[in-house]
Amino acid sequence: MRVSWRIGRIFGIDICIDASWLVIFGLFTWIMASHYFPSGYPQWPKWQYWAVGALTSILFFASVLGDELAHSLVAIRQGEKVRRITLFILEGVAQISDEPKEASKEFFMAFVGPLTRFAIAVVCSFLASILLPVSEPLAAMARYLSFINLLLGVLNLLPGFPMDGGRVLRAIIWRFTGNLKGATGIASVVGQGFAFLFIFIGFSMMFRGLLVNGIWIMMIGWFLFRAAGQGYHQVVMRDMLRDVMAGDLMEKDVPSIPSNLSIQKLVEEHILKHRDRAFIVVDRGKYQGNRVP
Repeated sequence: MRVSWRIGRIFGIDICIDASWLVIFGLFTWIMASHYFPSGYPQWPKWQYWAVGALTSILFFASVLGDELAHSLVAIRQGEKVRRITLFILEGVAQISDEPKEASKEFFMAFVGPLTRFAIAVVCSFLASILLPVSEPLAAMARYLSFINLLLGVLNLLPGFPMDGGRVLRAIIWRFTGNLKGATGIASVVGQGFAFLFIFIGFSMMFRGLLVNGIWIMMIGWFLFRAAGQGYHQVVMRDMLRDVMAGDLMEKDVPSIPSNLSIQKLVEEHILKHRDRAFIVVDRGKYQGNRVP
């Protein structure tokens, strides 16, 4: 069971953070305060690096939330229900009631993600220009948020599932083949290929002395590899269970036992002898409950 906490509600959608988010929040803040801002602004006091680093981390994840809200609002407009958005290590995940029923809906739902990132990048770049005469730390923070959102917008356009570009690729393949499972399989393989490429690039950067950047690239590759496989398995599972009803899985012939039956006899005469695991408990012909050892 994953641990997550609800922190608010926007447009009727619960906003949650996964426990893993705390790890990446701390790591992201440390990188900003110990490496990025000190290398660009060596004159700042030490406390300022940490304050600006923490605020940058919060706003970065706010942009991640904005990305997922854009997906969710498009999904709601298309008639889907969005239960919650959960922020994980490197991304946010919107829990939508079901997969899009049409390739065109998938296409527009996915493509809005990079567009949102580019819009955030433009806004942050504008803010950086007007904040520079007022406050160098705020301008530096806005400049970084512009850069990282532009970079993530470009990365999300790569045709590797489950990135937005991979979902666009899946929608195109689905549109021409009519096979969602097959389209997901192809997009997942492409996504895992990009994941291995990121991991290889990260290793290369680490050997060249770019330790922090290499770790980031490797983490992105590791996340993409896992997410691509899980996304395909989810589609396969939905396809397998689509026509399965609860009645198909239930055990219809459940033995009944009297309420005064001893545990020893229950084990010896039913559990060990007949391998039964569920029982209806009756007393004087009336249903009392059940026992599942």
